[in-house]
Amino acid sequence: MAAPRAFLRSVEGKILLNNKWVSPTSKKLSSLYNPADNSLVSDKHAIGNQIDVDAAVAAARTAFHGPWSRFTGAQRGDALYTLADLLNKNAEEAAYWESICSGRVMSQLKYEVPWIASVIRYYAGWCDKLEGEVLSDSNDGFYKIVRHEPLGVCAGITPWNGPLMVLALKAAPALATGNTFVLKPPEKSPLSSLFAGSLFEKAGFPEGVFNIVTGDGSTGAMLAAHMDVDKVSFTGSVPTGRKITDAANNSNMKRVTLELGGKSPALVFPDAELPKAVQALAQGITMNAGQVCVASSRVYAHEDIADELIAGIKKRFEEITSTIGGDPQDLSTFFGPVVDTHQYNLVHQFIEKGKMEAELVTGGNKWEERGNYIPPTIFKEEIFGPVLCVRTFKTEEEAVALANDSQFGLAAYVWTNDTKRILRITKQIQAGSVGVNAGVSLFPNAPFGGYKSSGVGKELGKYAIQDYTNVKTIFISLLR
Repeated sequence: MAAPRAFLRSVEGKILLNNKWVSPTSKKLSSLYNPADNSLVSDKHAIGNQIDVDAAVAAARTAFHGPWSRFTGAQRGDALYTLADLLNKNAEEAAYWESICSGRVMSQLKYEVPWIASVIRYYAGWCDKLEGEVLSDSNDGFYKIVRHEPLGVCAGITPWNGPLMVLALKAAPALATGNTFVLKPPEKSPLSSLFAGSLFEKAGFPEGVFNIVTGDGSTGAMLAAHMDVDKVSFTGSVPTGRKITDAANNSNMKRVTLELGGKSPALVFPDAELPKAVQALAQGITMNAGQVCVASSRVYAHEDIADELIAGIKKRFEEITSTIGGDPQDLSTFFGPVVDTHQYNLVHQFIEKGKMEAELVTGGNKWEERGNYIPPTIFKEEIFGPVLCVRTFKTEEEAVALANDSQFGLAAYVWTNDTKRILRITKQIQAGSVGVNAGVSLFPNAPFGGYKSSGVGKELGKYAIQDYTNVKTIFISLLR
């Protein structure tokens, strides 16, 4: 599509407060680049300071106690349904702004944006169905009521590898339960979040319900430490997640949800349908140029079928390599660049280290033309890096031990047609979601979140609803 530059001009150097794009007090700016050719997209990305963060939180607090508090559940649902409809109606432009700074391909985003709208619709449906409880007096003379109430002002800090999706995962359940929201989008790829922000007033949300303060890590840190923010939800790295937790605890003990990524294992057994496994494993690690938190980056193949599996993935990787360099905004492109030159250099550092530690099967070479493209790469034996690493195993017990031998536990995948094995293994794997004979998938109605260092709390499904509410017990004496 032709670049819709009018929108960019309207939001450059601005933050969203009370449904209006305004100039921040901070004069600090950064630049945004297109990773397909490293051309400049904008040199006016605002880096919000403490005054800007305070203004956004104050707007959200005023709205929480003001008009938003008087919305019924059905009215909140209507606003979210309208937001989903607007996102669908403008899906092509939303996808463009997601793609232009992240390098994500439009051929994937044309399906993903409607899915994001479905997440918003899912939570819209919850708005008038939030229930409490009445507990029996149990002969103790008290009538007890249990209520679920909104927390207040919630903040979301989102990643560069899927900002529009993660915005919906955080903001939709927060708003459905009656909270207000302040978003800090990623510094590298903020434009799809800004585009989504422009739809909230049209959807009928009152001023201050949804606000955006753009910035870098320092801006996010201010939100995490803010004394008038009641919850912060963060998606990103483990070291930053620890800092978010410390800031939350050292301020007002605000609630925290963390999704911190992982190095997800895939176990492939001899009875697996190898063509399907090859397709899913190749797609899982090349989707979004491997920049996916649930990517199956550690493959453990039974020794009887390992050579065949590796050969199949190698063939698919080499087919993909023959296509790289295409424009991510072209619908015929299905493999894009990594997000920026820093990420490009970091990946190649890991690849060069891997060449000294493991057997290189395919890829590993530098793309010599323009753009931050990295050919899909396979190593035998495991290294640390966003490439596919394959090891073999002999026994089921060994496979499970290898899968669990990680600080992460976000997702895992099992390929087998043995029903009993499925039941044995899935309960032993330490991961928040386990796909069986399936690749990377998320569902609006099913919880998503990890074990161990992969995070705290859940997104999606009714479990996210619970994380955005306080539980209150009211007890009434019936004694005369």
